[in-house]
Amino acid sequence: MTISYKYPIFPDKVAQQKLAEALDACRWLHNRLLQELNEAKEKGIKLKTYDTQNMIPSLKLENPKLKLVYSKVLQMVNYTLWSNLNGLSASKKNGRKIGHVRFKGYGWYKTMNYNQSGFKLDQDHGRLHLSKIGDIKIKMHRKVQGCIKAILIKREGRRWFAIVQADQEPELLPETGGSVGLDVGLKSFVVDTDGNSVENPRFAEKAAIKVKNIQRRLSRTEKGSNNRRKLKDKLSRAHERINNQRTDFLHKLSRHYVNNYDTICVEDLDVKGLKEKGHNKGVHRSIHDTSWSKFMFMLSYKAESAGRKLIKVDPRNTTQRCSSCGSIVKKELSDRVHECPYCELSCDRDYNASRNILIAGMEQPAAPIEPKPLRHISVMQVLAMKWEAAPFRTR
Repeated sequence: MTISYKYPIFPDKVAQQKLAEALDACRWLHNRLLQELNEAKEKGIKLKTYDTQNMIPSLKLENPKLKLVYSKVLQMVNYTLWSNLNGLSASKKNGRKIGHVRFKGYGWYKTMNYNQSGFKLDQDHGRLHLSKIGDIKIKMHRKVQGCIKAILIKREGRRWFAIVQADQEPELLPETGGSVGLDVGLKSFVVDTDGNSVENPRFAEKAAIKVKNIQRRLSRTEKGSNNRRKLKDKLSRAHERINNQRTDFLHKLSRHYVNNYDTICVEDLDVKGLKEKGHNKGVHRSIHDTSWSKFMFMLSYKAESAGRKLIKVDPRNTTQRCSSCGSIVKKELSDRVHECPYCELSCDRDYNASRNILIAGMEQPAAPIEPKPLRHISVMQVLAMKWEAAPFRTR
């Protein structure tokens, strides 16, 4: 399986200039290939991936700056463009509301992909060599395990990062004999069948006023001015902090469940569909802030690496069904307590849903249960945990 490592890199002024020029050349190539595709579509000509890739040598004559970029990186620009187009086409076939691949303005192309070749990583001395760029200092907080397949160079504001992708053999964890059902939501980020209710961190919502103030000041600055550049950097750092906080929270929470349970049952949510449903922008922002898809992705690859089992179940009626007798008990979104008129079970609606998810995942019949009082877990308890330690009691 492929694992990604993200490391900060520290190019000197010469290397920074080369990286910036290479990114801009990739941006130009992206726009030029997209223009060729659009023009061919208007003429009724169908181009394939290899058609646009074969254009790259002639485009080097049109723009000599492309010769300053490693050839494989240019090929990956073409590959990424087609990948985006195919992804949008698949979404359209599934009934999604989609836009189109856009031309990239200056500064909006931020990633270069050194796939298979063109790089050399010296982990012992913290040096990364990139073809056509040179040697760059890299800070490696942990060594890469396995066979390195690709290195992506990414610019985030004024900072540069190397994302190292490596193939690794799974490291199986010892069996625990435990299984858990997880119900994700907006009120609590997740409620599990052991009665733990993890607080929704709402990182973007908490930082919204600060971000809005920076955006307001940025909109009033003159284009090309130093103040505008400084505020753009400040805004980039604010968004980067939100993303880092969210990623850290999701990594630690997903690691907790993978470390402590052999089987993890979750809902097979159509998160993108939930974002598109209705016209409540506040709910859409909240769903985006929770990053359920990212949490599920982390659970998936960590479970695969550890030899755990992740089971996705149909989300229909997980909230409405009684986990004790199996009857359907209709509820509105405002009803936070599940009260079954048939078996008289009374418990938190999210806890009841987590029980239904576990029952469906393990393919078990509904059975009478004793409701558990929820133990509320704060965001700080999750963020304070170590990778290998459990932040809260599971049994």
